Amino acid sequence: MLSAAQKEQYQRDGYIVIPDFKSAQEIAALRARAAQIVAEFDPTVAQGIFTTKDQEKKADEYFLRSDNTIRCFFEEEAFGPDGQLKQDKSLSINKIGHAMHDLDPVFRAFSADPRLAAVARDLGLADAQVWQSMYIFKQPGIGGEVRWHQDATYFETDPISVTTFWFALEDATLDNGCLWAQPGGHRTPLRERFVRTGDDIKVEKLDNTPWPDDSTAVPLECKAGALVCFHGLLPHYSAPNRSPVSRHAYTLHATDANTAYSPRNWIQRDASFPVRGFL
Repeated sequence: MLSAAQKEQYQRDGYIVIPDFKSAQEIAALRARAAQIVAEFDPTVAQGIFTTKDQEKKADEYFLRSDNTIRCFFEEEAFGPDGQLKQDKSLSINKIGHAMHDLDPVFRAFSADPRLAAVARDLGLADAQVWQSMYIFKQPGIGGEVRWHQDATYFETDPISVTTFWFALEDATLDNGCLWAQPGGHRTPLRERFVRTGDDIKVEKLDNTPWPDDSTAVPLECKAGALVCFHGLLPHYSAPNRSPVSRHAYTLHATDANTAYSPRNWIQRDASFPVRGFL
């Protein structure tokens, strides 16, 4: 599926961008289904807010129970001082997570793609297992920052194998909060580990290597339909979206079944809900 040059770039930089991987029709179907999920979401039942800051404090029951179901999360800036939404619900949701790829037929159809399975094999996942899916809205004006992090923090395996598949559902630009990454940063150590024991969450500090800055990071601007693949140790970030346009994206996180998946990772599966691959 991937050319020799693409494989070489992935090994060198820790990421690749594949333009036009998904069609306009596939994107439209996913966006329509996401809009329907949000429309049916009752914010009076539960109000989860997604943030990458102070995660030990913010990992409440609503978040923890989203591991193997489908839930909506608000932007941090969605609510006013009075606790009410500042704008329409459809413009206030940060993301939907975390098991749409298994539980929702439309998301399953988008995720169960033989071409995606082939890309995963080319990137070194001999037997891909998809643990998590997220639909990210990056809302206009209030789309929150996602701080520098490594996805292996949340999906530890021995050896590290987690790989991210990030689909641009709209053009991702400097203005609306595209991804930034550190080329070659996948050769740096794992800095943090997000571990779960029952309903207790802890972020363990493992290494003091500093996060990248503007001198080493590059923006990964891309057009709708592009697929960005990156290594679980690659440091990446996205700025707040202060523009008038959204930046919808869909992500999948997969590990190799031939590596040991940590029992302390926050998402676990058993025989009643087995983890599956891209097919």
